[in-house]
Amino acid sequence: MELDIQTAALLLLIAAVVAMVTRRFHLPYSVGLVAAGFVTAILPLAPKISLTKDLIFTVLLPPLLFEAALYIHWEQLRRDFSVIVVLATVGVLLSAAATAGGMHYLAHWQWLGALVFGVLIAATDPVSVIATFKEAKAHGRLLILIEAESLLNDGTAAVAFGVVIALASGQKLTSLEIAAVLLKTIGGGIVCGAAIALGALLLAGRTDDHLVEITFTTIAAYGSFLLADHLGLSGVLATITAGLIMGNFKSFGTISDRGKEAVQAFWEYAAFAANSLVFLLIGMREAHQNFVAVWLPAAIAIALVTLGRAIAIYPCCFLFSRSSLRVARKHQHVLFWGGLRGALALALALGLPPEVPQREEIVTISFAVVAFSVFVQGLTMAPFLRRMGEISH
Repeated sequence: MELDIQTAALLLLIAAVVAMVTRRFHLPYSVGLVAAGFVTAILPLAPKISLTKDLIFTVLLPPLLFEAALYIHWEQLRRDFSVIVVLATVGVLLSAAATAGGMHYLAHWQWLGALVFGVLIAATDPVSVIATFKEAKAHGRLLILIEAESLLNDGTAAVAFGVVIALASGQKLTSLEIAAVLLKTIGGGIVCGAAIALGALLLAGRTDDHLVEITFTTIAAYGSFLLADHLGLSGVLATITAGLIMGNFKSFGTISDRGKEAVQAFWEYAAFAANSLVFLLIGMREAHQNFVAVWLPAAIAIALVTLGRAIAIYPCCFLFSRSSLRVARKHQHVLFWGGLRGALALALALGLPPEVPQREEIVTISFAVVAFSVFVQGLTMAPFLRRMGEISH
C-alpha cells in the first residue's frame, strides 16, 4: 500500500508520542522511531505500507537535504571545503572499494553484486547523521565537517551508483564515457539546483507575503530534485545546491524578515515530519526482514562497512595533518563513528534492477547495516561525544 493521508497522520501521531517519550528519557529520537516502527509493524492491525525508492527519493529526501543545506553557512563551509570534498569523494570511493573487495572475498559474492553493495552503502546518510548530531548538541567545526560531508558524499555515492548500475545492465562504458557521465551528472545537478534556487530567490524578492516566500522555497527544494532527476542528473546535489544558495545568497533577491522566520519554522517542521516518517517506515520494513537467513554475510558486511569508514576517514585526514586544515584526532574518531547509514542506502537498494546479482541479499543486508547504525552507533553517539569532550555532561 502507498502512503496515504490517513496513514501519514497516524504515523505522525506515533512520531509525536515517541518524541515526547525519547526526550523524557534522554534517548536518541531516531532510535525510538525505528523501535516504534518495528513494534507497529507486528501489531495485528498495522498498516501495510511499501517503503519504496520513489517514496524516499521524491517525497521524503528533498526536504531533509534542503533543510540541512539551508543552515550551512558558506563562510564556515569554505574554510573546510577542501577537507570535506576529499572526504566526500576519495573517502567514499575508498570505503566502497574496501567493502566490495571484502564482500567478494569473504562473503563470496560475485564482483558485480559486491561492487553495487559497496557503492550504495559507502555514503553516510545525512538524515541519520544530522538528526543524531543535532540531538546530541554537537557544535563548532565538528558539526560543519560531519553535516557537510554527509550531504556531499551522498552526491558522490549516487553518481557512482548510477555508473555501476549502468555496467550491471550490460552497458560497455569506456573511461572517457564514464568521465563524461560523471561530469554531466555532477555538474548538471549543481547547475540545475543553482538555476532553480536563483529563480526562486528572484521571485521571492518581489513579495513580502511570507506564505508566498515559503512556497518558493518549497518549489526550490522539490523542483530542483525532480527536474534534475528527470534530466538524468544528480537530484541530491541539485537540492543541496538549492538549499545552500537559498540560505546564503543575499544579493539576488531578499526574503522579508517575517518571511525568514516563517521559512525557518516551516522547514524545521517539514524536516521533523519527513525525518519521523523515514525512521518509522524503516522500522516497519525491518520487522519483515529475515536477518537470520543472512546473519553471516550481514555480520561480515557490518564489519566491512565499519572498516571502510575508518579507511575513508583516517588516511584522508592524514593528507591535511601538516596544514592549517588539520583535523584533530578526536574529531577524526567522531567522524569515523558518526558515519551512520540510513534512508539513502535503502532507497538505492530498493531501486535495484532485478538482474543485479544477489539483489535480495543486498536489500536485506542493507537493512541490517542500517539497523546497526541506528541502534549501536545511534545509541552510543552522545556518550562518545561526551567522552571526546565535544558536548557537556
